[in-house]
Amino acid sequence: MIEFRDVSVRYPRRDCPALDGVSLVAERSALTAVVGPNGSGKSTLVRALVGRVGLTAGQVLVDGRPVQREDRRRLATRVAVVTQREEPAFPLVVREYVALGRYPHLGFFRAPSGVDRAAVRDALARTATEHLAERPVTELSGGEWQRVRLARAITQGADAIVLDEPTTFLDVGHEMAMFELMSRLARDGHAVLLVSHQLNLVARFASHIVLLHHGRVAAVGSPADVMQGATLERVYEWPLVVTRDPAIGAPALVPLRAPARGTHTAS
Repeated sequence: MIEFRDVSVRYPRRDCPALDGVSLVAERSALTAVVGPNGSGKSTLVRALVGRVGLTAGQVLVDGRPVQREDRRRLATRVAVVTQREEPAFPLVVREYVALGRYPHLGFFRAPSGVDRAAVRDALARTATEHLAERPVTELSGGEWQRVRLARAITQGADAIVLDEPTTFLDVGHEMAMFELMSRLARDGHAVLLVSHQLNLVARFASHIVLLHHGRVAAVGSPADVMQGATLERVYEWPLVVTRDPAIGAPALVPLRAPARGTHTAS
Protein backbone atom coordinates (compact mmCIF):
# COMPACT_ATOMS: atom_id res chain seq x y z
CA MET A 1 0.00 0.00 0.00
CA ILE A 2 1.18 3.52 -0.86
CA GLU A 3 0.06 6.44 1.28
CA PHE A 4 0.63 10.17 0.93
CA ARG A 5 -0.14 11.78 4.27
CA ASP A 6 -0.60 15.59 4.25
CA VAL A 7 2.26 15.94 1.75
CA SER A 8 3.49 19.40 0.76
CA VAL A 9 6.24 20.22 -1.74
CA ARG A 10 7.52 23.66 -2.73
CA TYR A 11 10.01 24.13 -5.55
CA PRO A 12 12.67 26.84 -5.21
CA ARG A 13 11.69 30.28 -6.47
CA ARG A 14 8.02 29.33 -6.76
CA ASP A 15 5.36 31.46 -5.10
CA CYS A 16 2.92 28.60 -4.51
CA PRO A 17 3.54 25.01 -3.37
CA ALA A 18 3.39 22.28 -6.01
CA LEU A 19 1.60 20.09 -3.45
CA ASP A 20 -0.28 21.51 -0.50
CA GLY A 21 -1.43 19.02 2.13
CA VAL A 22 -2.22 16.16 -0.26
CA SER A 23 -3.40 12.87 1.22
CA LEU A 24 -4.27 9.73 -0.73
CA VAL A 25 -4.04 5.96 -0.43
CA ALA A 26 -3.36 3.41 -3.17
CA GLU A 27 -4.54 0.05 -1.88
CA ARG A 28 -3.55 -3.41 -3.02
CA SER A 29 -5.81 -5.03 -5.63
CA ALA A 30 -6.98 -1.60 -6.81
CA LEU A 31 -6.17 0.83 -9.60
CA THR A 32 -5.96 4.31 -8.08
CA ALA A 33 -5.75 7.20 -10.56
CA VAL A 34 -4.49 10.72 -9.97
CA VAL A 35 -5.91 13.20 -12.47
CA GLY A 36 -5.97 16.96 -12.93
CA PRO A 37 -4.99 19.74 -15.33
CA ASN A 38 -1.43 20.61 -16.27
CA GLY A 39 0.48 21.99 -13.31
CA SER A 40 -1.85 20.51 -10.70
CA GLY A 41 0.92 18.51 -9.01
CA LYS A 42 0.39 15.05 -10.47
CA SER A 43 3.98 14.32 -11.51
CA THR A 44 5.31 15.94 -8.34
CA LEU A 45 3.60 13.14 -6.41
CA VAL A 46 5.71 10.60 -8.28
CA ARG A 47 8.88 12.64 -7.72
CA ALA A 48 8.11 12.80 -4.01
CA LEU A 49 7.66 9.03 -3.89
CA VAL A 50 11.02 8.29 -5.50
CA GLY A 51 12.86 10.99 -3.57
CA ARG A 52 13.55 13.39 -6.43
CA VAL A 53 12.02 16.28 -4.50
CA GLY A 54 12.09 16.93 -0.79
CA LEU A 55 8.96 17.32 1.31
CA THR A 56 8.24 20.53 3.15
CA ALA A 57 5.59 18.71 5.21
CA GLY A 58 3.95 15.32 5.53
CA GLN A 59 5.06 11.78 4.81
CA VAL A 60 5.07 9.28 1.96
CA LEU A 61 4.70 5.72 3.23
CA VAL A 62 4.90 2.27 1.66
CA ASP A 63 3.33 -0.44 3.79
CA GLY A 64 3.35 2.00 6.68
CA ARG A 65 7.07 2.81 6.46
CA PRO A 66 8.30 6.31 5.47
CA VAL A 67 10.14 6.14 2.15
CA GLN A 68 12.57 8.87 3.27
CA ARG A 69 14.08 6.41 5.75
CA GLU A 70 14.21 3.44 3.39
CA ASP A 71 17.27 2.13 1.62
CA ARG A 72 16.66 2.93 -2.06
CA ARG A 73 17.42 -0.56 -3.31
CA ARG A 74 15.18 -2.15 -0.72
CA LEU A 75 12.41 0.28 -1.63
CA ALA A 76 12.78 -0.74 -5.29
CA THR A 77 11.86 -4.33 -4.36
CA ARG A 78 8.53 -3.02 -3.03
CA VAL A 79 7.63 -0.21 -5.46
CA ALA A 80 8.29 -0.18 -9.20
CA VAL A 81 8.01 3.17 -10.99
CA VAL A 82 7.46 3.84 -14.70
CA THR A 83 8.33 7.50 -15.17
CA GLN A 84 6.78 9.79 -17.76
CA ARG A 85 9.91 10.09 -19.91
CA GLU A 86 12.84 7.78 -20.45
CA GLU A 87 15.28 7.38 -23.30
CA PRO A 88 17.40 4.22 -23.49
CA ALA A 89 21.02 5.02 -22.63
CA PHE A 90 22.39 1.90 -24.35
CA PRO A 91 21.11 -0.16 -27.30
CA LEU A 92 20.17 -3.17 -25.17
CA VAL A 93 17.90 -5.84 -26.54
CA VAL A 94 14.49 -6.02 -24.88
CA ARG A 95 15.27 -9.11 -22.79
CA GLU A 96 18.37 -7.42 -21.32
CA TYR A 97 16.46 -4.21 -20.63
CA VAL A 98 13.62 -6.02 -18.86
CA ALA A 99 16.17 -7.98 -16.82
CA LEU A 100 17.38 -4.67 -15.34
CA GLY A 101 14.28 -4.89 -13.16
CA ARG A 102 16.01 -7.63 -11.18
CA TYR A 103 18.91 -5.38 -10.15
CA PRO A 104 17.43 -4.46 -6.72
CA HIS A 105 17.42 -8.18 -5.90
CA LEU A 106 20.87 -8.91 -7.34
CA GLY A 107 23.15 -5.93 -6.83
CA PHE A 108 26.37 -5.74 -8.83
CA PHE A 109 27.93 -9.11 -8.13
CA ARG A 110 25.28 -11.82 -7.96
CA ALA A 111 24.57 -13.63 -11.22
CA PRO A 112 20.92 -14.03 -12.29
CA SER A 113 19.34 -17.25 -11.07
CA GLY A 114 16.56 -19.36 -12.51
CA VAL A 115 14.11 -17.31 -10.44
CA ASP A 116 15.36 -14.10 -12.06
CA ARG A 117 15.17 -15.52 -15.58
CA ALA A 118 11.66 -16.81 -14.87
CA ALA A 119 10.62 -13.33 -13.68
CA VAL A 120 11.79 -11.87 -17.00
CA ARG A 121 9.92 -14.51 -19.01
CA ASP A 122 6.76 -13.93 -16.97
CA ALA A 123 6.92 -10.15 -17.42
CA LEU A 124 7.41 -10.49 -21.18
CA ALA A 125 4.44 -12.85 -21.36
CA ARG A 126 2.15 -10.63 -19.26
CA THR A 127 2.90 -7.61 -21.42
CA ALA A 128 2.69 -9.57 -24.70
CA THR A 129 6.24 -8.58 -25.63
CA GLU A 130 7.86 -12.04 -25.94
CA HIS A 131 8.20 -11.56 -29.69
CA LEU A 132 10.29 -8.43 -29.04
CA ALA A 133 12.74 -10.13 -26.67
CA GLU A 134 15.75 -10.01 -29.03
CA ARG A 135 14.96 -6.65 -30.64
CA PRO A 136 17.04 -3.59 -29.69
CA VAL A 137 15.03 -1.17 -27.58
CA THR A 138 16.05 1.63 -29.96
CA GLU A 139 13.95 -0.03 -32.69
CA LEU A 140 10.66 -0.16 -30.76
CA SER A 141 7.53 1.80 -31.55
CA GLY A 142 6.01 4.04 -28.90
CA GLY A 143 3.46 1.44 -27.83
CA GLU A 144 6.04 -1.34 -27.75
CA TRP A 145 8.43 0.78 -25.69
CA GLN A 146 5.75 1.55 -23.11
CA ARG A 147 4.86 -2.13 -22.74
CA VAL A 148 8.53 -3.07 -22.43
CA ARG A 149 9.04 -0.41 -19.74
CA LEU A 150 6.08 -1.85 -17.84
CA ALA A 151 7.58 -5.34 -18.26
CA ARG A 152 10.75 -4.11 -16.55
CA ALA A 153 8.65 -2.75 -13.68
CA ILE A 154 6.80 -6.08 -13.34
CA THR A 155 10.14 -7.90 -13.28
CA GLN A 156 11.07 -6.02 -10.09
CA GLY A 157 8.55 -8.21 -8.27
CA ALA A 158 7.16 -5.25 -6.34
CA ASP A 159 3.70 -5.26 -4.80
CA ALA A 160 3.12 -1.64 -5.90
CA ILE A 161 3.49 -0.21 -9.40
CA VAL A 162 3.40 3.53 -10.11
CA LEU A 163 2.97 4.85 -13.65
CA ASP A 164 3.26 8.50 -14.70
CA GLU A 165 1.31 9.18 -17.93
CA PRO A 166 2.03 5.74 -19.45
CA THR A 167 -0.22 6.30 -22.50
CA THR A 168 1.25 9.61 -23.70
CA PHE A 169 1.60 9.63 -27.50
CA LEU A 170 -0.13 6.24 -27.86
CA ASP A 171 -2.95 5.55 -30.30
CA VAL A 172 -6.37 4.33 -29.15
CA GLY A 173 -5.55 0.64 -29.45
CA HIS A 174 -2.32 0.91 -27.48
CA GLU A 175 -4.01 3.13 -24.86
CA MET A 176 -6.69 0.50 -24.30
CA ALA A 177 -4.11 -2.31 -24.16
CA MET A 178 -2.13 -0.44 -21.49
CA PHE A 179 -5.22 0.24 -19.37
CA GLU A 180 -6.33 -3.39 -19.67
CA LEU A 181 -2.87 -4.51 -18.54
CA MET A 182 -2.86 -2.12 -15.56
CA SER A 183 -6.33 -3.36 -14.61
CA ARG A 184 -5.10 -6.99 -14.69
CA LEU A 185 -2.15 -6.10 -12.48
CA ALA A 186 -4.55 -4.63 -9.93
CA ARG A 187 -6.76 -7.71 -10.07
CA ASP A 188 -3.65 -9.84 -9.49
CA GLY A 189 -3.14 -8.07 -6.16
CA HIS A 190 -0.84 -5.16 -6.99
CA ALA A 191 -1.39 -1.65 -5.72
CA VAL A 192 -1.44 0.30 -9.01
CA LEU A 193 -1.09 4.09 -8.78
CA LEU A 194 -1.63 5.80 -12.13
CA VAL A 195 -1.10 9.44 -13.10
CA SER A 196 -3.09 10.24 -16.23
CA HIS A 197 -4.76 12.93 -18.32
CA GLN A 198 -7.16 10.39 -19.83
CA LEU A 199 -10.23 11.03 -17.71
CA ASN A 200 -12.62 8.88 -19.73
CA LEU A 201 -10.31 5.86 -19.69
CA VAL A 202 -9.60 6.40 -16.00
CA ALA A 203 -13.35 6.43 -15.33
CA ARG A 204 -13.64 3.07 -17.11
CA PHE A 205 -10.83 1.30 -15.30
CA ALA A 206 -10.02 2.97 -11.98
CA SER A 207 -11.62 1.95 -8.71
CA HIS A 208 -10.59 5.20 -7.03
CA ILE A 209 -9.81 8.68 -8.42
CA VAL A 210 -8.00 11.61 -6.84
CA LEU A 211 -8.55 14.94 -8.63
CA LEU A 212 -5.84 17.56 -8.04
CA HIS A 213 -6.16 21.30 -8.60
CA HIS A 214 -3.38 23.80 -7.84
CA GLY A 215 -1.61 21.21 -5.68
CA ARG A 216 -4.64 20.35 -3.57
CA VAL A 217 -7.19 17.54 -3.60
CA ALA A 218 -10.31 18.92 -5.29
CA ALA A 219 -12.29 15.67 -5.21
CA VAL A 220 -11.69 12.05 -4.26
CA GLY A 221 -13.72 8.86 -4.49
CA SER A 222 -15.20 6.52 -7.08
CA PRO A 223 -15.40 7.59 -10.74
CA ALA A 224 -19.07 8.51 -10.18
CA ASP A 225 -18.12 10.65 -7.17
CA VAL A 226 -15.35 12.57 -8.93
CA MET A 227 -16.73 12.85 -12.47
CA GLN A 228 -19.21 15.59 -11.66
CA GLY A 229 -19.77 18.31 -14.25
CA ALA A 230 -19.66 21.28 -11.89
CA THR A 231 -16.45 20.07 -10.24
CA LEU A 232 -14.68 19.30 -13.51
CA GLU A 233 -15.71 22.61 -15.08
CA ARG A 234 -14.27 24.49 -12.13
CA VAL A 235 -11.01 22.55 -12.16
CA TYR A 236 -10.43 22.44 -15.93
CA GLU A 237 -11.93 25.88 -16.55
CA TRP A 238 -13.82 24.74 -19.64
CA PRO A 239 -17.50 24.07 -20.41
CA LEU A 240 -18.36 20.38 -20.46
CA VAL A 241 -21.03 17.83 -19.77
CA VAL A 242 -20.71 14.47 -18.04
CA THR A 243 -22.70 11.69 -19.65
CA ARG A 244 -22.53 7.88 -19.58
CA ASP A 245 -20.21 5.64 -21.53
CA PRO A 246 -22.62 3.67 -23.80
CA ALA A 247 -20.49 0.53 -23.57
CA ILE A 248 -20.23 0.05 -19.78
CA GLY A 249 -22.13 2.95 -18.20
CA ALA A 250 -19.07 4.65 -16.67
CA PRO A 251 -19.09 8.45 -16.43
CA ALA A 252 -17.76 10.12 -19.60
CA LEU A 253 -16.63 13.71 -20.02
CA VAL A 254 -17.62 15.58 -23.19
CA PRO A 255 -15.95 19.00 -23.61
CA LEU A 256 -18.11 21.61 -25.31
CA ARG A 257 -17.32 24.35 -27.78
CA ALA A 258 -16.62 27.66 -26.08
CA PRO A 259 -19.95 29.45 -25.44
CA ALA A 260 -20.62 32.45 -27.66
CA ARG A 261 -21.84 34.68 -24.82
CA GLY A 262 -19.64 33.42 -22.00
CA THR A 263 -22.37 31.31 -20.35
CA HIS A 264 -22.67 27.58 -19.96
CA THR A 265 -24.41 25.04 -17.80
CA ALA A 266 -22.63 22.32 -15.85
CA SER A 267 -24.07 18.85 -15.84
